[in-house]
Amino acid sequence: MTLYYEQKLIGGWMKTNFIYMTAGSKDEAKKIGKELVSARLAACVNLLGNMNSFYLWQGEIQEDTEVVMIAKTTEERIPELIEKVKSMHSYDCPCIVSLPVLGGYQPFLDWIAGEVRDESTT
Repeated sequence: MTLYYEQKLIGGWMKTNFIYMTAGSKDEAKKIGKELVSARLAACVNLLGNMNSFYLWQGEIQEDTEVVMIAKTTEERIPELIEKVKSMHSYDCPCIVSLPVLGGYQPFLDWIAGEVRDESTT
């Protein structure tokens, strides 16, 4: 039994994931978000500003204001999405984590899968 909520889409099963990321500024987050959608690596990217972060970096406690990015995509697009974000991100070690979607409104999940489908494989 799989832990993922799977949806049927054109000859295969798609596993929806939300990708949680952070950026150092709204401008950086907007640039990354627009590129992910333009490249069809994400169907949508939400930006949540003014998040306060506390973390250890190189042995020191840091405090920063960051922007949260949440990208909606499918499991098959995650590796390419991560590479794209890493290539554009200003951080040495950006937060990029995948969270599986276990359920939801089926038409929305189908929309995500349809928007990020790799046209070269269909």
